[in-house]
Amino acid sequence: MHMADALLSPAVGTVMCAVSAAANAYAVKKIKKDDLCEKKIPVMGVMGAFVFAAQMINFTIPATGSSGHIGGGILLAAMIGGFPALLSISAVLIIQCLFFADGGLLALGCNIFNMGVIPCMVVYPTLFKPLIKKGMTLTSITAASVASVIASLQIGAFCVVLETQFSGITALPFSAFLFLMQPIHLAIGAAEGIITAAVLCFVYKTRPEIMESAYSGTAVQKGVPVKKVLIALAVAAVFTGGILSMFASSYPDGLEWSIEKTAGTTELKAVNPVIEGTRRIQDAAAIMPDYNFKNAGETVSAQDADSGIGASVAGIAGGAFTFLLAASAAFAISVFKKKRKAAVSA
Repeated sequence: MHMADALLSPAVGTVMCAVSAAANAYAVKKIKKDDLCEKKIPVMGVMGAFVFAAQMINFTIPATGSSGHIGGGILLAAMIGGFPALLSISAVLIIQCLFFADGGLLALGCNIFNMGVIPCMVVYPTLFKPLIKKGMTLTSITAASVASVIASLQIGAFCVVLETQFSGITALPFSAFLFLMQPIHLAIGAAEGIITAAVLCFVYKTRPEIMESAYSGTAVQKGVPVKKVLIALAVAAVFTGGILSMFASSYPDGLEWSIEKTAGTTELKAVNPVIEGTRRIQDAAAIMPDYNFKNAGETVSAQDADSGIGASVAGIAGGAFTFLLAASAAFAISVFKKKRKAAVSA
């Protein structure tokens, strides 16, 4: 559900960038020392890498000609807490936007809000946590995952429609666009909910202290080993980004499918100097646009360009970039919080 710049007016895009920046600043302020304890920092980095890789895997929605991919907001929130999760999904979306030209630069604020703020700061505390309040079990985790992911995607899809409406995109009439976006993202949400539940149930059965600490906002105790879980998730991230990415569905995702059904094309054109400027910035920054080698088919052989090698390289590289950005941000915030607490105590 990555929005392109052509779906937005400069005013709406700028406002949403400010809103998402403020949300991330608020998250940094609200993060406590225990939210980023020694054992949670690598979890944040590895989970960010896993979500990056998993977002590359578009799965087909039967009988629709559409596909979907996980958003990952609820998965991250359940693993590391809502506020750190927002920073992690923001890292994913920033890496995707700048290095892989996935989602518009002007639309980055909307994408962070729709895929990060809504699941991590709205749905996770108001739906996921209450559903497992009476006890964290495999059944409650599954129910909470499916319900929360569906709710996140339904709200996020509705926000996409509102953002295009406020931007004055006449090619996407409100009612027609809405009645396509909601049902297709209901189906995508159900599939993502099952995937999220499967990952969380694995983690809970292997090392329940990780999810319990995220739920309660406490530190993972020093004596609790998390190495095996981290290795398993890191291997899953590499396998997903490096291997499964080559077999992703070629059907348009839910947003593109809805746009095509409404406007007759998956990509709208916008003649605007601001959008032209953001496009040039992305073109210059993107090392592998659309998760493929730059100028694929020109600088590499046509056979290699079509073999999926580009997607594999992009999946591994993007996961590594995301790990570094998310873990570095977590470490920096942790150090800052400790120093500030020490200064106040002194």
